[in-house]
Amino acid sequence: MKYALYLLVFLSLSVSSQEFIETSLIGETELDADTFLSTNNFDTTFYILDNVLFKHSKETKGIDIGYSNFQLGNIYSVNTFNPLKINIFYKDFNTVIVLDNRLAEIFKIDFNALPDYKNVSHVATGSDNTIWIFNENTQQLELFDYKTKTKRAQTLPIKSTVLDIKSNYNNCWVLTEKQLFVYDYFGNLLKKIKNHGYTSIEIDNENIIFKKDNALFYMKKDSGTIVPINLPNLLINQFYVTNETLYIYHKENLQKYQLKIN
Repeated sequence: MKYALYLLVFLSLSVSSQEFIETSLIGETELDADTFLSTNNFDTTFYILDNVLFKHSKETKGIDIGYSNFQLGNIYSVNTFNPLKINIFYKDFNTVIVLDNRLAEIFKIDFNALPDYKNVSHVATGSDNTIWIFNENTQQLELFDYKTKTKRAQTLPIKSTVLDIKSNYNNCWVLTEKQLFVYDYFGNLLKKIKNHGYTSIEIDNENIIFKKDNALFYMKKDSGTIVPINLPNLLINQFYVTNETLYIYHKENLQKYQLKIN
């Protein structure tokens, strides 16, 4: 009886240790890009090529529209979460440009010119006229209103190197070398998760996808369990997730996978 109990425990641990998210390839297209950024169910894709932000969509009838501002140096990051207020961060010049859905410039935020100077390292999209910024001078995450040039919220100092920031209209996720912090719209810390070597994240309906080396991992919202995503052996240059659909840019091919979430 004792042997049977030990065997049952061993088998349950084995099954648990082998748990993973299954995927199925549902599409693949060619894409000539230096950096793939995002796409959606309407086949609108954003990417960077030769330091120019491009938008490919059915609306443009095969002609990709682009935005460039070479005077501000290299594009460091782009957030397309709100397609009506896309923000481009030029880190070398400490400047963010906000674009509309036609990639026309609608606002410029020069953090060097503010009375309260901010040395920004990371940027993410907020609601209304706000963006999340990480201020390296104070080591704090701020929700910054770029029209009134004021802080709507501010967190306590984060004492670890920030690797990545993602957001939606309600929350902001800050991945550091030691932990992942989750904050609400008011700057309150909701939770923190130990970082086991992850270097970047994507958020899909508040579910989190982590990247470590050349592998992806999934953590369901309100769960503390991180499980690997089962994928073919391929080089993950960039990845993006929306509505349980995973996009991976691999050797000039954009592959589309369905995540099979239990």
